[in-house]
Amino acid sequence: MTTVIARPSSLLGSIIVEIVDNFRVFKFNDQLQVRMEELLSRKKADLLTPEEVIELEEIGELDRIFTHINAMLVAQK
Repeated sequence: MTTVIARPSSLLGSIIVEIVDNFRVFKFNDQLQVRMEELLSRKKADLLTPEEVIELEEIGELDRIFTHINAMLVAQK
C-alpha cells in the first residue's frame, strides 16, 4: 500500500536554519521534532490513526529532503 503525501509544504513554517560546525543546515524546530518523535513512538506501538500516518509521511518526506540538501551543502565545502 502506498501512502500519498498530502502537503509537506504545509510544514515549512516549522523549519529553521542553524549553524552547526560552521555549516548552515536546515532543521525542524523543537515543536515539529517532538511531534515527529511522538508519531514514531505511536507507530512502534501500532497506535497511529490514518491521519497520523499521513502526518508522519509528510514529516518524513520533508526530513528526507532536508537530509539530502544538508548533505549537498556540506559536500560543497
